[in-house]
Amino acid sequence: MADIISPERRSALMSRIRGKDTKIELEVRHGLHALGFRYRLGGAGLPGRPDIVLPKYRTAVFVHGCFWHRHSCPLFRLPKTRADFWKAKIDANYERDRRQTALLQEAGWNVETVWECELRSRPTKQRAEVIIALADRIRSRDMKDYAVER
Repeated sequence: MADIISPERRSALMSRIRGKDTKIELEVRHGLHALGFRYRLGGAGLPGRPDIVLPKYRTAVFVHGCFWHRHSCPLFRLPKTRADFWKAKIDANYERDRRQTALLQEAGWNVETVWECELRSRPTKQRAEVIIALADRIRSRDMKDYAVER
């Protein structure tokens, strides 16, 4: 099926898709902050430039959109137009994510990923539960490290 929007209009629409400070990323950041976590943004100097870096817990958090990072959920569907282009692009994103995660783990960082589908179109209580579960995983890892060091 041909695209019903002109290439110029499609380009303008696609250019408005954010790479950072998305609604979901802001929700995760605000939730972690409300739970007492202090973090850095952008992950400069770290492989993959994580969205949220918690140096105290040596944890990097990625907030991924299901489409762009090929999540196996109903939100990911390969477009029918230019399927070869999109498949190659999304497969490359997926492989890069895997490489960057491995590099971070080799460097001693814990890596967490929050997916768009975990928060999008969910009631407030369920979204809060996702962020609380993330915080629990981060804190429990820190306590395990502390117990081993003592």
